Amino acid sequence: MITNLLRGLTALTLALAPLTAATPAQALETVPLADAVELLPVVVEDRTGYTRSSFKHWTGGDDPADGCNTRQEVLLAEATVAPEVGPGCAISGGSWTSYYDGQTVIQAGSLDIDHMVPLAEAWDSGASTWTPARREAYANDQGSATSLVAVTARSNRAKADRDPAEWLPPAADVHCRYIGEWVGTKLRWGLAIDETELATLEVYGETCETTVVNYTAAP
Repeated sequence: MITNLLRGLTALTLALAPLTAATPAQALETVPLADAVELLPVVVEDRTGYTRSSFKHWTGGDDPADGCNTRQEVLLAEATVAPEVGPGCAISGGSWTSYYDGQTVIQAGSLDIDHMVPLAEAWDSGASTWTPARREAYANDQGSATSLVAVTARSNRAKADRDPAEWLPPAADVHCRYIGEWVGTKLRWGLAIDETELATLEVYGETCETTVVNYTAAP
């Protein structure tokens, strides 16, 4: 559960921080947000052929011995009050703060685990060419603290598969954090952006002057 402890610490910062130690193959990159946006390739996105089942998700946690799947691991990592964990990683009690809307949640079943860059958006911007194994790794990514986030079901479903040009969290004070995490996730996985998305990210790159993106390339 070391990964879980580190995720909880990094959630307190605006920066995007990975949980795994950097290696020569996964060197830590630290880039101001405006410069990070410039690193993203710009393409015409294409959703042809996308199905959600192309990304096998919630298949397993970071410690198979504890019986927790990816969803449960994220819930345990992001709890502000630790829940009880029963047989089969059944979660009861606990408390969470959904950073998208600032809501406190005391029932795990009321939370969704959001993919920072939604599966459909990932497909549009590069994942359509990946192997099934790489798409599964993306959908269950616990190697970065911000690839997956526990938020209210309402906010997650309002976001759906929209990019920052179409949707931002209702809590305005987290917009810089959200944009930084979005850009960092795309850089981590080598994903592209489209022209409309670029225009929005550039605006926030100018206004979020203190936001720094830290990321490692996905293995």
